[in-house]
Amino acid sequence: MKIQDVMTRDPSCVTPDTPARDAARLMKDEDIGIVPVVDGDGRQLVGVVTDRDIAIRLVAEGRESSTRVRDVMSRDTLATCRPDGDLDEVMDLMAQEQVRRVPIVDERGSLVGIVSQADVVRASNDGKAERTVEEISQPGGQHSQ
Repeated sequence: MKIQDVMTRDPSCVTPDTPARDAARLMKDEDIGIVPVVDGDGRQLVGVVTDRDIAIRLVAEGRESSTRVRDVMSRDTLATCRPDGDLDEVMDLMAQEQVRRVPIVDERGSLVGIVSQADVVRASNDGKAERTVEEISQPGGQHSQ
């Protein structure tokens, strides 16, 4: 199965200049824990902002909710896949990076979708999805800081 068969297409996103408060409101309104950050009309992926980013880098540090997304987003070593990749590829990446969601970009790096752990579990009919969830959930990982 291909990633494009299970991904959420054209997810909502913000720009680096968006106030963190607006990103948090989008998360609340859409019941999501991650918002891709894109630069300009080309939807070039430049980072992601998560509910954890907002909690740790904004609230815990006592910053104002008007702080720009650029100051709280994750941008280092973004784990991404292509839509024509195999579902096993995104599962392997989730397990390796210990992330629950992976942005999907085209050959130009433009955001075209996102795949969540739930998408993988719904689409998979073998034990690999279960093993992926177990590996994602291990303590530690580069995104736990």
